[in-house]
Amino acid sequence: MNKTGWIVLGVIALLLVFAFSSYNGLVALNESVDGKWAQVENQLQRRGDLIPNLVNTVKGYAAHEKQAIDSVANARAKLAGAGGPAAKAEANAELTGALSRLLVVVENYPNLKADANFRQLTDELAGTENRIAVARMDYNNAVQTFNTKIRSFPNTLFAGMLGFGPKEYFRAEEGSKAVPKVSF
Repeated sequence: MNKTGWIVLGVIALLLVFAFSSYNGLVALNESVDGKWAQVENQLQRRGDLIPNLVNTVKGYAAHEKQAIDSVANARAKLAGAGGPAAKAEANAELTGALSRLLVVVENYPNLKADANFRQLTDELAGTENRIAVARMDYNNAVQTFNTKIRSFPNTLFAGMLGFGPKEYFRAEEGSKAVPKVSF
């Protein structure tokens, strides 16, 4: 084989090594995004599992506050049935508003606030809300890293051909930064 043949073979070998390395890097980042999303869903499920206990505790004290209790139950069901990050974010915002309204109802029942079960459940919910925030942040960071990688040269040339497309961020619902207004 002549010198030109070896150079061509060397260039092809380098391109193959680069392609395999890039592909494996994209696979690893894709798996990271999927794993982070699973943690978001895990924390949302934890929140959903705690809510029926909270609702049942409040029901014993505030049986006539049915509307607030029902709105929490309905929002929880909507979150459980939501699909991707956008739908989950919307359902999450609705559930957060419903929980805020329920906690306003609780303000009218001093004995409920003093109940050990209620305090434990609200502490668990507060901890879960923090876990959800961290999981969403980790997920969005992983999405940013992945999307940057597939949009960077030279990965952008073949990422789409290999089945890698941009991932969707978990975004807060429009108006979710505003304090919910509660009126009975």
